[in-house]
Amino acid sequence: QVQLVESGGGVVQSGESLTLSCEASNGASLNIYVIGWFRQAPGKEREGISYIRSSDGNILYDDSAKGRFTMFRDRNKGTVHLQIRNLRPEDTALYYCATEVSPRFGTTWSFWGALWGSWGQGTQVTVSS
Repeated sequence: QVQLVESGGGVVQSGESLTLSCEASNGASLNIYVIGWFRQAPGKEREGISYIRSSDGNILYDDSAKGRFTMFRDRNKGTVHLQIRNLRPEDTALYYCATEVSPRFGTTWSFWGALWGSWGQGTQVTVSS
């Protein structure tokens, strides 16, 4: 199973944008993988942001993420990205990408009717007002 690595976070001001990246730790292409983006803020539950639907490859967003978040693949690089525009202090969180896994996988997250695993250490996004 591929192991994922997230990057691209940072400390930004409200209103700025960031593009987060998700790649395989061994450099493998993620083009064939179903990927989801998640985040967890201190003291809050983990949230699902967006994911690539396995049945048709469409990218879907949680209602709370519609409008300011764009998930996309770079098929040339075999990576997956999450652009966040007009960042707000409430976007401060640790952001993870994960891939859809089978029920036999180890520790998983359950979102959108699927199981997700192989997340990395996450990338921290901190937004100051």
